[in-house]
Amino acid sequence: MVGQVIFIIILLAAAYLFGKNADKIRRNILLGRDVDRSDNSAARWKIMAKVALGQTKMVKRPVAAVMHFFIYVGFVIINLEVLEIVIDGIFGSHRIFAKPLGSLYGLLIGGFEILALLVLVSCVVFLARRNIIKLKRFSGTEMTAWPKSDANYILFIEILLMTAFLTMNAADHKLQLLHFGHYAAAGSFPVSDLLGPLLPANATTLATIERGCWWFHIIGILAFLNYLPYSKHFHILLAFPNVYYSNLEPKGEFSNTASVTNEVKAMLDPSFVPEATEVSRFGAKDVTDLTWKNLMEAYTCTECGRCTSVCPANITGKLLSPRKIMMDTRDRLNEVGNNMDKHGKDYTDNKTLLDNYITREELWACTTCNACVEACPVNINPLEIITEMRRYVVMEESQAPASLNNMFGNVENNGAPWKYSQADRFNWAEKE
Repeated sequence: MVGQVIFIIILLAAAYLFGKNADKIRRNILLGRDVDRSDNSAARWKIMAKVALGQTKMVKRPVAAVMHFFIYVGFVIINLEVLEIVIDGIFGSHRIFAKPLGSLYGLLIGGFEILALLVLVSCVVFLARRNIIKLKRFSGTEMTAWPKSDANYILFIEILLMTAFLTMNAADHKLQLLHFGHYAAAGSFPVSDLLGPLLPANATTLATIERGCWWFHIIGILAFLNYLPYSKHFHILLAFPNVYYSNLEPKGEFSNTASVTNEVKAMLDPSFVPEATEVSRFGAKDVTDLTWKNLMEAYTCTECGRCTSVCPANITGKLLSPRKIMMDTRDRLNEVGNNMDKHGKDYTDNKTLLDNYITREELWACTTCNACVEACPVNINPLEIITEMRRYVVMEESQAPASLNNMFGNVENNGAPWKYSQADRFNWAEKE
């Protein structure tokens, strides 16, 4: 009973802490402007099944895709076994599903073990890619000590959890063969059997190892759950809704500001009566000027660097990194949220996403080619944040680069980006 009480207390505390931190993230996301992404639910379910569940955009990098698939499937399926552990912890039972599932239980445990081994191998490969091979896309000015450590922490945690799981099963199986205590024959152990010779033969010691690994495994999972809100790996939970709420419009199609559209329509048609629109700011200067979807994307970003690795501006040595845009947005949003918690919702720290986090040089280096949008495995769109901040710089501050100001002047005077008047546009044809 003491063990059960301790387990229930730990479980409830972990659930409470996770709920509290997850609610803060939800609150932060909802600081963004409203945008309607509830249309065409059939298309949204389809794209979520294809991109988030099927991981179709991962396959462009086959090695990473295969390794990630093992971890992804392992995470989903092995955690079904956590349900049994939780029930056992609450009621003091042991392998409670073994009897009702019969021979199917052996197949499940055997499958879990094979997946656990694949997860182990994949984590080792990913650690090698980051720390030994040192792939270029895992580096960059934004990849400071914490982002690099965060990635390694997660991989080490997964290795420890899978090792504890297999060791627990190995000790459990040996205890079953010894007919020790309540360890009745249950399950199939194709992988952990290989660890059997490494374990002691004494039943009492084996029971201690089995219980120790059981506690380490479940407490490790609960600790991992509460680490997620502080980590880039929160994408485990946000990837599916983020893909579901993807922008279904063609890539590169810019959104219009309703108030500006109304002004243009009124100029063209004096009889036009515009709808009432509330305008606080053109474009985005800080995170609260972005939409909730932009802010959700910031928390969904896993810092994989695929966007930056295909960005032509970054490739040619420009300052822009789409990954940094998302990381800066998340960091600023966390700062705004923390300020609200400490000082209240009306507190102003005189800092903004523009200039304090993202420089203007970064914004104007973007070619709006959508390569970053196409490369993201979970349909994150850094370009929307860039264009909204550009819109602020142009429409609120009138501080576009000189080359753009020349173009704006030409559009205003000549109806085209070029310096030639409309009457002279076909002069080239006459010269031929």
